[in-house]
Amino acid sequence: MELCSSSSSSSSSSSHKAWIVHGILAGTAIAAAIGAHMYLGRSSKFRSRVVGIIPARYASSRFEGKPLVQILGKPMIQRTWERSKLASTLDHIVVATDDERIAECCRGFGADVIMTSESCRNGTERCNEALEKLEKKYDVVVNIQGDEPLIEPEIIDGVVKALQVTPDAVFSTAVTSLRPEDGLDPNRVKCVVDNRGYAIYFSRGLIPYNKSGKVNPDFPYMLHLGIQSFDSKFLKVYSELQPTPLQQEEDLEQLKVLENGYKMKVIKVDHEAHGVDTPDDVEKIESLMRERNLS
Repeated sequence: MELCSSSSSSSSSSSHKAWIVHGILAGTAIAAAIGAHMYLGRSSKFRSRVVGIIPARYASSRFEGKPLVQILGKPMIQRTWERSKLASTLDHIVVATDDERIAECCRGFGADVIMTSESCRNGTERCNEALEKLEKKYDVVVNIQGDEPLIEPEIIDGVVKALQVTPDAVFSTAVTSLRPEDGLDPNRVKCVVDNRGYAIYFSRGLIPYNKSGKVNPDFPYMLHLGIQSFDSKFLKVYSELQPTPLQQEEDLEQLKVLENGYKMKVIKVDHEAHGVDTPDDVEKIESLMRERNLS
């Protein structure tokens, strides 16, 4: 499988899409997350400075070198970067990596790169280290998954705006409808929320799980899209929190936020998730891009 040979042309295409944001609260709310008053301050420009960070690592048990895999002639991380640049809420975008091969590739197509340590246990910790190394200060950090080459910029803007208008949340993310055939796939992370749009739980298993033990084709299961934004002050707190039992059992870093009592805002969008988890997914992505005339 061919790896990085970068191209400098940016993606200008846009696909037809309709996205619905549920439960974004307008106006002033009272900060109620545990300890939130310690790091959330209100101002006329609340959480206005936003940076997008794409964490990327070469080593992966399921797909080594994934960020550099070619997707219709461009490395996947370049496609993610190009799509992210179309988001209107981002003031700056950087790639955070511990691998010089990825860094060299990204510099080749014009991305800013922050080198991070190999000791980062997950993408969120890598984002925090990158944030600390940036010269400018930011209020919101968007963790953009590098394996979503078709990420829609409207979704990035949606999670940012959700965090900006929900001061009692320290974290925001997005979900979409889960296809019934993906209900038992552990690579498709499911999410349940309360009736105010705050996350209750994330799982690699099917949630909710009914007593029949089967996927209910009529139930509106939700699929987590992976993109997430943090209050930058909380991101520093997150990296200091010890791993939690549910986080470790599910291998889902967002569970550490919930287990420590913090609030997470969730928006629902109309989006076909096309992440690249294994080498087999590359061909599927390329076929879809051809169908949509995306180059």
